[in-house]
Amino acid sequence: MKNPFEKYSKLFSEESLWEKMKRYARQAGQKVIYACLLLYYAYRRSETPGWAKRIVLGTLGYFLAPIDAIPDLSPLIGYTDDLGVLSFGLATIAAYVNDEVRTQARERLAKWFDDYDQESIDEVEELL
Repeated sequence: MKNPFEKYSKLFSEESLWEKMKRYARQAGQKVIYACLLLYYAYRRSETPGWAKRIVLGTLGYFLAPIDAIPDLSPLIGYTDDLGVLSFGLATIAAYVNDEVRTQARERLAKWFDDYDQESIDEVEELL
């Protein structure tokens, strides 16, 4: 499977991902952060095949890219394109997002958001 975001794979690093998610969690919103967490924890599973891990790397690399279709500095729409790309990545690797991945993502989300919005989480999970 050809990864349309392959050129962004080189931008991915775990350190950069955690730094951006921590720094911009509130600005990006719960949907974006939850989608990133699902992708990340699916990537960490040993059962996730190489092709799916490459999709995750490209997708998260796009999220980390300093320049994308809509600048992330725009408070209302800046993460719209990121959510679209993250949604694509999730839908593509959905078979590798299991209950353990969901639990890990929700636990991390709960640390960053006092009360996370279950409706937002459900909307992301509808992609799976």
